[in-house]
Formats: sequence, C-alpha cells, structure tokens
Amino acid sequence: MADVSLDQSLDRRAAAVASRRHFLTRFAIYGLLVVFAAIYLVPLLVVVLNSFRDQQEIARNGLISLPRSFRLDAWGQAWSTYCIGGTCEGMQRNFYNSLKMTIPATIISTAVGAMNGYILSKWRFRGSEALFSCMLLGVFIPGQISLMPWAFILGNLGLSNSVYGLVLIHVIQGISFTTLFCRNYYVSIPDDLIKAARIDGAGFWRIFRKIILPLSSPILIVTVIWQFTGIWNEYLFGVVFTSGQQQPITAALVALTASGTNVRAYDVMSAAVLIGALPPLLIYLFGGKYFVRGLTQGAIK
Repeated sequence: MADVSLDQSLDRRAAAVASRRHFLTRFAIYGLLVVFAAIYLVPLLVVVLNSFRDQQEIARNGLISLPRSFRLDAWGQAWSTYCIGGTCEGMQRNFYNSLKMTIPATIISTAVGAMNGYILSKWRFRGSEALFSCMLLGVFIPGQISLMPWAFILGNLGLSNSVYGLVLIHVIQGISFTTLFCRNYYVSIPDDLIKAARIDGAGFWRIFRKIILPLSSPILIVTVIWQFTGIWNEYLFGVVFTSGQQQPITAALVALTASGTNVRAYDVMSAAVLIGALPPLLIYLFGGKYFVRGLTQGAIK
C-alpha cells in the first residue's frame, strides 16, 4: 500500500515538472514571437503615426514620439500637390502608372504560366523537360543582367520610357516563376483524368477549361499574389527604363526622398510611403490566407 502511494506521489511530481516545463517552453516561444513581431511592426507604426502628425511637431519631438496632433493634410499633399522630380502633382500619376503596369502584367504572365504549366505537365513532348529547364534559368538570372538586352528591345519596339514597355518586361520576366508554380502544381493532378477526357473526345482547350482550370484556384491565387506584389514593388526596371511622368510609384518614392530643400517633410513622406504600400497591404489582408492555403496544397514543391 505504501509503495502504491509512493508511486502515485512520484507520478504527480513528474506530471507537475512536465507541465511546468511545457509552460516555460511555450512562454519562451511566444515571447520570442512577440519580440520579432514588434521588430517588424514598430517601423510601420512609426510611419503611420508620422503621417498624421504635424511637421512642426515631428521636427520638435523627433520621428519616434507619441503623437500630440492629428491632421490629414499630409495625405492630400502626398497624393496631389507635393513636388516630386520637378512636377507638383503628388503621387497620383505614379500610382496610376503602377496600376496600369501591374494589373495587365500580372494577368498576362499568370495566364501564360498556366498554359505553359499545362503543356509541360500534361502534353509532354520530346524536349519538353529540356525546355522547362531552360525556362527555369529565368528564375535565377538577376535582373541587372537583362538591362542591356531590354534596352535594345524596347528601343527597337518604340516602347522606351513608357508603361507599356514595363508591362512587356514584367510579363517576360515573370513567365519563369508562373510556369514553375503552375507546372509543379499540375503534375499532382492525376493523368487518368486527362486520359479519360481524351477518350470521351475532349481536346486540348476543352480539357484545359473543363478540368484543369476548375482545379487551379489555389495555384492561380498564389501566382497572382506573387506576381502582383513583386511587380508593384519592383524598382530597378522602373528607374532605368522610365522617367518623369511615366515612372511607377517605387521610382517616385525614391525621387521624393531626394527632392526638395534641406527641410524634409516627414509627414508627407510617411503618407506617400503608405499610399505606395496600400495595394500590396490590401492584397495581403484579403488574400493572405488563400496564399498560405495554396502553398500548403502544393503550390511550391
């Protein structure tokens, strides 16, 4: 009887030790996560608060300080009246340039990638694997290497210093990524579905519309989010191949920091940065869960 009581006491003590160890481990993990989250969020919080503070207050109390004023003037100036690169039209023209560049480039590159992935996974032919390997090179080639060829191509096509030239660049540059994503996803679709459809008389386009596309929502969402955020945030091609009123918003943001006199309008700059970051943030807020779900369903293997 005494031995049984002793064993029960030892079991309770071991359970208490394990519970305490589990609590400390969880506490350390969540503490580290909170620290890393704060490191990422504090800069965003500083920019948001400064966009609503008065410039005189920022100059007096510094960039990192609790707000003592609230005003929306900086947002209006950043959007429509602030002088950037010699013109006083704010960020609105550059914002619309980025929209005109990003939306068609995202749609076209995703559509071409889906078609390439469909062909390379379900309609293989001699040399298809070698062709896929060659297309993968585009994933690893830095954009700086392609500057000279693109300058030659855009010059001959008459697309220099235009948003249409940037659309062409981002479509071609993005095809490697979209093909990789879609091809790897379509490989997981059973070939028996395609064979059964062909026996029933379905052809290339009908199989694509009736079988492949209805199963493609996860990968298409991942590809669209990937392309949209990447093209919107791209800076190198926008600076090199456009100037003045044709520049996207990323180039205008850099010009904003370099323009003006010695007096920095940090309130307007903060508002301009948030205007430029707004579309990717909205994409993340509304499509982030679909992005993670698409990745877990085999988008990137």
